[in-house]
Amino acid sequence: MSFQPNPGDELIINDEVYVVGSHPAAPGLAYAQAGRQGIVYQLLDKSGAPHKAKALKVFFPKFRIPAMVYQSEHMESYGDIPGLQVCKRDVLTPERNGDLIAKQPDLLYAVLMPWVYGKTWFDCLTEQSRLEPSDSLALARSLAAIGSAMEQKGVAHCDLSAPNVMIPFFSEVELPEGVSPVELVDVEQMYSTKMDRPDTLLAGSPGYAAHRTVHSGLWSSYADRFAGAVIIAEMLGWSDQTVVDRAWGESYFDQHEMQTPSERYYILRKSLESRWGSRLSELFVRAWESQDLSSCPTFGEWFVILKSLSPEQVPPAEPEAKEEAPVAAAPPVAVVSRPAVAASAVVVEGARGDKAIMDRLFREARELEEAGKPEAALEVYRSLYHFTEEGSPLQVEVQAAIHGLEQLLEPPHPAEPAKPVWYRSKKVMISAAAAVVILAGTIPTVQILADRANTKQLEAARVAEEQKKQEAQRQAEEAARLKAEEERKAKEAEALALAEKKAAEEKAQQEAAAVKQAQNGAELTAQEKQQQEAARKELQAKYDRQAKYEQYLAWKKERDERLAAEAAAEEKRKAEEAAAAVKAKQAAAKVASERKQKVLDLISLYNKAYNSQEGGREDKARSFASQFAKLYETDSSYLHSVGEMGYRASSVYNYLSDSDFRLPKI
Repeated sequence: MSFQPNPGDELIINDEVYVVGSHPAAPGLAYAQAGRQGIVYQLLDKSGAPHKAKALKVFFPKFRIPAMVYQSEHMESYGDIPGLQVCKRDVLTPERNGDLIAKQPDLLYAVLMPWVYGKTWFDCLTEQSRLEPSDSLALARSLAAIGSAMEQKGVAHCDLSAPNVMIPFFSEVELPEGVSPVELVDVEQMYSTKMDRPDTLLAGSPGYAAHRTVHSGLWSSYADRFAGAVIIAEMLGWSDQTVVDRAWGESYFDQHEMQTPSERYYILRKSLESRWGSRLSELFVRAWESQDLSSCPTFGEWFVILKSLSPEQVPPAEPEAKEEAPVAAAPPVAVVSRPAVAASAVVVEGARGDKAIMDRLFREARELEEAGKPEAALEVYRSLYHFTEEGSPLQVEVQAAIHGLEQLLEPPHPAEPAKPVWYRSKKVMISAAAAVVILAGTIPTVQILADRANTKQLEAARVAEEQKKQEAQRQAEEAARLKAEEERKAKEAEALALAEKKAAEEKAQQEAAAVKQAQNGAELTAQEKQQQEAARKELQAKYDRQAKYEQYLAWKKERDERLAAEAAAEEKRKAEEAAAAVKAKQAAAKVASERKQKVLDLISLYNKAYNSQEGGREDKARSFASQFAKLYETDSSYLHSVGEMGYRASSVYNYLSDSDFRLPKI
């Protein structure tokens, strides 16, 4: 942009004189902060009062929108909400600020608003300095109050992120009483039922955008709920050194791990629960596991709980154990029963089979395992286990990885002595011997009955016959039982063979699935590289289009100036022609008036000459005739054609040349 002021330059805006502020860290440069839509300059009041300082936001060409005037008029009513003082703004328009815009075209539709002192929440994160619990609570409570007031009016910021959250609470400048500890800036994307939908929607900032809505753009009354929950959790967690040390960088979370069961998520959740209570932790879990923005907790829910908390109840942060997993996970095949994660069971079941989540968790676990972090890898594997389909090859592979890591981290106990094989068991051998004795004892039954034939021959014969029948029946039943037993054993052997065959097939399928999984991982890596290359090309194309657009603006500016100069010259020419026409018309009117008077004077002179001749006063008659001829000759070409004036003139000339000529009465 061509607008590049220097410290001390004066700008007159709406009849007020402002001075461009100097950067505190670089006195020779103007105090400016660059954003996604433009650059904000500090303008100081001539009196030097800090609370009268203004911020002049100069937009990049793409974001110079005339509708900004209409939008700012509606924003004015929200400027009374604590934390939204930047809504009290003036837009520089050609009608009100034409002279300034003519000198500085980049100021077209620039916005003048109050300057907010203090650092941004982004600065607090990057400094990685732990906050006092009282400061953390004050900031979180203020942000929740701002969000609650906005939701009650049906308003949303729509780009809530660390750079857009100012902290006057940490300002070194003495400010008036009643200033909000937190202020929101960059409100051009604000949602309201009274405002028009922006042409370009932002998809949220990395580290604060919900991954399920990041591609659709944010513009609704629920747009701030997820990002607000993350920032409030960051503010509260920043009083815990463990959370500060585990931060990703420009935000606590990396965008790739948003709404996933990552290590940072468990650390922050554990910190919130142990230091601020389970109710607050449950709100964060609800937001993190929400399927859409409307399912996230309202800012009012956050504010009610934060209002009831006191920094004195926060216990001191425990020192972090070395090489210890952030949260003790449950065994891979058991259901987690702790209340803190009970709310997540439904979400896990609903997400079962989500291939994108499973692939990301699988890759993250592999990377942690290769990086020599088995505890963290085990935690991610256990999280992944709940997403896998029951009995799937991936579940088998994940279960095997969990088992391997558990054995690595917990050495197995001494092996118990093996139990004896069944055919070497003493109990089995005793039971078999008893069975043989019982079977052998049934053989001499007929012989005993035959020995009693001496006393009761008939009875013995009948009993013997009946015994034979019973024995035959028993032998038949025994044969049938043995045959059935053999058939059962054959079926069991067949079933066992089929089971072994099925197990072998499943094992082969699992191995093939593992190979395919590895191939898919390689394909995903290639796809990610292609996507990154496509994104880079798209970004380069955007830069090229921006450059062309700026060239077009320069050409358009030169053309407009040239056309304006030509139009001004044409207007001057037309004005001169009009003035000349008016002047000519006035001259013609004057000539007509003079000619009319001459006609009247000529008629009067002729009548006087005629009357004098008739009265015998020749000297007067000739004097009047001479005056007539002299006046007539001043415009004879015109007077000759007026009425009988030509006849009168010829009569006068005849009279002047011949004194005996008698003037006719006309």
